[in-house]
Amino acid sequence: MIVRDFNKITETERSRVVSDANWTSVRMLLADDGMGFSFHITFLEAGSEHTFEYKNHFESVYCMQGTGSITDLATGETHEIKPGVMYALDKHDRHVLKATEELVMACCFNPPVTGKEVHREDGSYAPAEELVD
Repeated sequence: MIVRDFNKITETERSRVVSDANWTSVRMLLADDGMGFSFHITFLEAGSEHTFEYKNHFESVYCMQGTGSITDLATGETHEIKPGVMYALDKHDRHVLKATEELVMACCFNPPVTGKEVHREDGSYAPAEELVD
């Protein structure tokens, strides 16, 4: 059984806390935990806008707090994001995520991230086999 305390991770396990432009992600589960997915709590700053396209991962996201929108760049369709809304990027969808208020999101990635990923210019993470220690 794996039991982790979000507060202890943010206080003591800085290697599991990843930040980039206007967002922070606390990695509760990573690939080396052996669960087949990773689980993160991610905070997106109010007023921020992010373009992502996870070409090598599937992602599912549940909004716990805040408001914003997600736009599918292939279709132009925009959806409201608010507490209780979930979206799944089942086609590696290139998208724009906007945070009107600070968004607090619970995220799952498959395959799981290792914790070493950074967003590439195209908004994707490299596949695990391309990551170097």
